[in-house]
Amino acid sequence: MQKELKEKIKKISEKPGIYQFRDIQDNLLYIGKAKSLKKRVGSYFSKKHEDLKTNKLVKKVKDIEVITTKNEVEALILEASLIRKYKPPYNIDLKESSGRYACLKITDEKFPRVVVARNEKDKQDGKIFGPFTSAISRREAQYYVNSILKLRTCNKLPKIACLLYHIHLCSAPCIKKISVEKYQDNVKKAEKFLKGDINELKKELEIEMRGLSDDLKYEQAKVVRDQILAISRLQEKQNINLPKRYDQDVINYINTPKEMVLQLFNINKGLISAKHEFRAGSNNISEFLRRYYDDHDIPEEIIIPEKLSDAGVLEKYLSMLKKRRVVITVPKQGNKLALLNLLKQNLEISARVGNAVLSELQTALNLPKMPNIIEMFDISHTGGEEIVASMVQFSSGQPNKSAYRKFKMRTVKDNDDFKSMREVVGRRYSRLLEEKKQLPDLIIVDGGRGQLSSALAVLRELGLNIPLISLAKREEEVYTVGRRFPVRLSKKSEGLKLLQRIRDEAHRFAITFHRQRRSKKLLLK
Repeated sequence: MQKELKEKIKKISEKPGIYQFRDIQDNLLYIGKAKSLKKRVGSYFSKKHEDLKTNKLVKKVKDIEVITTKNEVEALILEASLIRKYKPPYNIDLKESSGRYACLKITDEKFPRVVVARNEKDKQDGKIFGPFTSAISRREAQYYVNSILKLRTCNKLPKIACLLYHIHLCSAPCIKKISVEKYQDNVKKAEKFLKGDINELKKELEIEMRGLSDDLKYEQAKVVRDQILAISRLQEKQNINLPKRYDQDVINYINTPKEMVLQLFNINKGLISAKHEFRAGSNNISEFLRRYYDDHDIPEEIIIPEKLSDAGVLEKYLSMLKKRRVVITVPKQGNKLALLNLLKQNLEISARVGNAVLSELQTALNLPKMPNIIEMFDISHTGGEEIVASMVQFSSGQPNKSAYRKFKMRTVKDNDDFKSMREVVGRRYSRLLEEKKQLPDLIIVDGGRGQLSSALAVLRELGLNIPLISLAKREEEVYTVGRRFPVRLSKKSEGLKLLQRIRDEAHRFAITFHRQRRSKKLLLK
């Protein structure tokens, strides 16, 4: 460390405040807060740090500035203000990776619908709710809000009422069985439902039911009563045994060599309403909390896995921002600890799949780079009839459902899996080339050597040199281009488990589409 810097640290006050690190060009590198400025600043230069980013920061520091404050809470307020203003490169830069989680959207139409929104384009022109913790919970929320409040699900309003109206699952705005005003009233109820304001919605419905009953409108009152019962059943199913009087956030994290990866559950009055995942360059949970809650709603309770040295100061700071008491909890047992463990398990699986497993596949299959984007094709038919194909995409070891594709055969009329595979692979990648979109790092086809050869031929015709393998079901053998014998991965291999998972998902998607086609054909007979 420079002599001038050592002398400067000796003269720093013991008082609380904020410190600023600058480089040789006087660029601001980092802003931090401290209970004791002298001890905190000195700790950076007295030892080597486990965090690589901190070591890089220390090497660049050529000047230090400090501002003292009356107490730590004032230091936090000043730190937050300066970080927002100057955005130093070494302060936590939160990168939310929740884009892979789908949301629900209430569309901006005369008679709105509740639809799935997966990407930024989908999220335009409407009100967004989520992202949801799982596809199952999202589908359940969409089903219940549509069936309870009888919102339409059709893309275009038909001229005659469909089956859903006749089985009491739609209010049939298409044939004016409901007024625009009444339909919009149901949409507002749907918004409360999706926000998690279940108790408020039930109270509103109970008032409406009593009013209808007083007016002797018993049939309409019965409809509202059924809505209340349905919502009550859903509450019983989804509620977890947490206090229902206030909101909570549950946060857990893991540290990787490059960054800290965090997951956060928003819990609205006892219901898990959303899940977020963040990547932050600094392994500092306290700094994450300060940065995150500068821009997000602050709950009454924040549940974290370990005690923070500055927890008391953070509680005062967040309480000041919220203008209500905020508590930071480190649970030792019970449901709160179970939620923390669930988040940790999700993070560990995500990290394992995203790094070690993909690296294992790269080595085992001799791939030129890590296969972050994998696409797989599967053919489905019954005795050569209604031939369809599916393509699923996995990104960083996780399904990217917005990129899934279905194919109906255009040129193949008979039972020929090789020709079918050739057609769909050709259609997929000729289109990506035409639209100049990103190509995958690895292509998998379901089957053996024949399917592999068919896919390889069409890739060569397109001038593409994308790594290609086929996965045979019986012995779980992996056929690769240029190898005479198949590769056999250990049954305990995480790489094989990922390939099996991708194969099963492609098969499920193909079978579902095939059944839809068969059912449609039977209905037309």
